[in-house]
Amino acid sequence: MPTDIRVKICGLCRPEDVTAVADAGASYGGFVFFPKSPRNVSIAQARDLALGAPVGLAKVALVVNADDAMLDAITAEVPLDMLQLHGSESPARVAEVKARYGLPVMKAVGVGGPEDLAAIDVYAEVADQLLIDAKPPKGADLPGGNGLAFDWQLLAGRKYWSVPWMLAGGLTPHNAAEAVLRTGTRQLDVSSGVESAPGVKDAAQIAAFVAAAQA
Repeated sequence: MPTDIRVKICGLCRPEDVTAVADAGASYGGFVFFPKSPRNVSIAQARDLALGAPVGLAKVALVVNADDAMLDAITAEVPLDMLQLHGSESPARVAEVKARYGLPVMKAVGVGGPEDLAAIDVYAEVADQLLIDAKPPKGADLPGGNGLAFDWQLLAGRKYWSVPWMLAGGLTPHNAAEAVLRTGTRQLDVSSGVESAPGVKDAAQIAAFVAAAQA
């Protein structure tokens, strides 16, 4: 059983979500700071959730094109283990955020076709981790969490970068094992795929997802 598969459950909004993630054996819990998302949390909410998280659960803040003022406010209040940049941040901005906050930075890269793959190589030079997600549809309000997958075959033969990477996009308890098998990823990220309604995590689905990923 590949128990070395690490799972991130993103978009935690309630204390019971954090408990469910930890109980299921996930490695990361993500807090979304993006007002358009149904999973958006305030800094005060995230602080309380993070303080209540058990030791061993890595706490990740997801931001979208955040400026220094926003990141200053978040990092001053919320105990974090990683920052996730999920917007159109440039490689230079990724490096700048790493230097300013002293936290590992994960950069999300949207993939819709082969033309998007080169960006992965570029960001691998500056980020501590990569999150390879489905490119959002044109005009979409959300840069991620849309429940959309991309063609995993695009990653065939391109699985190995200089930093760890995480697969996201359209994952559910029903396809998590297949995702690991087909892409060779050792890390999976899920948000809407373990919800009973937008922004409402389901403990049973979280447990099923982690179990499937590690099956």
